[in-house]
Amino acid sequence: MKLALVVPGGVDRSGEIRVIPALLALVERLSRTHEVHVFALRQEAAAGSWRLAGATIHNVGDGRVHLRVIAAISAEHRRAPFDVTHAIFSGPCGLIAVAAGKLLRVPCMVHVTGGELIAMRDIGYGGRLTWKGRLRERLALRGADLVTATSAPIVELLQALGVQARRVPLGVDLRKWPPLAPRQSLEGPARLIHVASLNRVKDQTTLLQALARLAKTGVEFEMDIVGTDTLQGAMIELVRKLGLNGRVRFLGFKTQRELRPIVESADLLVMSSRHEAGPFVLLEAAVAGVPTVGTAVGHIVEWAPSAAMAVPIGNPERLADAIHTMLADEALRLRIARAAQCKALSEDADHTARTFEALYQRLTNGSCG
Repeated sequence: MKLALVVPGGVDRSGEIRVIPALLALVERLSRTHEVHVFALRQEAAAGSWRLAGATIHNVGDGRVHLRVIAAISAEHRRAPFDVTHAIFSGPCGLIAVAAGKLLRVPCMVHVTGGELIAMRDIGYGGRLTWKGRLRERLALRGADLVTATSAPIVELLQALGVQARRVPLGVDLRKWPPLAPRQSLEGPARLIHVASLNRVKDQTTLLQALARLAKTGVEFEMDIVGTDTLQGAMIELVRKLGLNGRVRFLGFKTQRELRPIVESADLLVMSSRHEAGPFVLLEAAVAGVPTVGTAVGHIVEWAPSAAMAVPIGNPERLADAIHTMLADEALRLRIARAAQCKALSEDADHTARTFEALYQRLTNGSCG
């Protein structure tokens, strides 16, 4: 097959920075048996193309992208026809993939895996904040021949909007991120890790408030926070105000190779997000033998209580209690770690690619409903 994948970015020519690991894993696997063209809206400011993970990347660049991406897909279609257009993320990507599919009369798919269905007005986040955003999502999701979503909570959100969707998790590349059996906690302070850009959706304020409460219980811990700071040092200042200096370290952005040993050394991944379709790092941590405590979003609530521990969103007291419970009960921590690893291994990157390939085949045969 010849496939057109439409993505916002995540396919930097370096293959290490500004990438989406799950997306690269999918592209690499599809490229083994299919001709894959990835159309990136704004990976780089200037238009360009390069090869990555066996696929041809077409970067459209800054400016009004919708018509230019559709034109680029159409031009490549004239060279040799596409069999499917597929948006990874809805939003502009979904609208473009659907419009191109209708124009070229080929099947079109949309995969929802971000904040496309959300409207958090207090922090200005979500694809449905404005009437234009709501209209865009309606056109993309209603126009797609098939809609998929990363986790059950996103499937449920789509159902509430009257859209039927299939669950297709974006799995971990086990060759690049190999499984490691869950291990006993080591002597000394508990090792905690949080992996996410510092922003209002990930809600590190709740995370740090929970850690301050945890510290007051006498639990000894160290927290490594990995991710780009988009809040101009606000969380660093909050650490100081909460008296967490010496307990919390901000490590900034890390490549996958740099991240792996940090995850391996952790006893617990802690997530505080207000919204997630995944998060993908939960899957990575699970493969590395590390369990997760976090807010009731995405895979966290989907896996709870057997393979993750979920607490209400924006509740530092409950988050602190859950961390304390997990650290105080080693048998529980290991049991959840093993269950999480089983789930992550059963839905790895190979599973994702096989599932999408089967859906492509059904679409092209006219049998997807």
